[in-house]
Amino acid sequence: MAAASKSSQTVKNVVLALLALWSLVSLIVIVVWATSPDLKSSAACRAQLQEVTEKMEGAKVVWSKNKVALEEQLEEARVEQAHQSAEILLLLGRLNATNATLEECRQENVVLNGNISVLHERVEQLRQAEANLTARIGLQEEHIDTLQQNLTQAGHRAESLYSLKAAAESHMRAAQSETSACKSGKEFLQKQLLKCKDLVPEATPKPQIKEPSSSTSPLSGIPALALLTCSALLLMTCKGS
Repeated sequence: MAAASKSSQTVKNVVLALLALWSLVSLIVIVVWATSPDLKSSAACRAQLQEVTEKMEGAKVVWSKNKVALEEQLEEARVEQAHQSAEILLLLGRLNATNATLEECRQENVVLNGNISVLHERVEQLRQAEANLTARIGLQEEHIDTLQQNLTQAGHRAESLYSLKAAAESHMRAAQSETSACKSGKEFLQKQLLKCKDLVPEATPKPQIKEPSSSTSPLSGIPALALLTCSALLLMTCKGS
């Protein structure tokens, strides 16, 4: 603002100096014309003096107008300078606000850089954890494969055991059938044995006093043979069961 005021004052001083110099030159010319009798007559000099005077008055009027115009321009320049000073102050305020914002942004950038470093460390930790988990998953997959093989083998063994169980059950049913048949045969033989025992006393003749004979009856040993046969079959049946 001070620089603009000084510049306007300098322009004003230069214009005033030029006007004063022009007036001085005009006066010198008038004096020279007035003091030169050889050059012009007095009437001509008076006419020229009148003309110069009129020009001087016109110059004064022009100088006054120029002075007023310069003063108006100076006032406008001062107003413009005040307006520009206000704008400069506003811009300085905005600049200060911008600097404050930039400082806040710089601090935020510092914080963000710190957070980025922390995030990089966290990402590295996660990568390491991922690598560990990948290794553990590989081990688990191998363990799962082993378990699947064991499960497959166990399934085959279970199928074999089921087959053996079915065969054993079939043999057990066959043995039960044979046992039932043996029990039926045993009961039948026991009944036959009882019948044989019942037949033996009936077939045995009562003792009689006879004369000794040199030959015996061929049918006298049949009941005893039948009794021995039934006893042998019964013993065989019991051993088989």
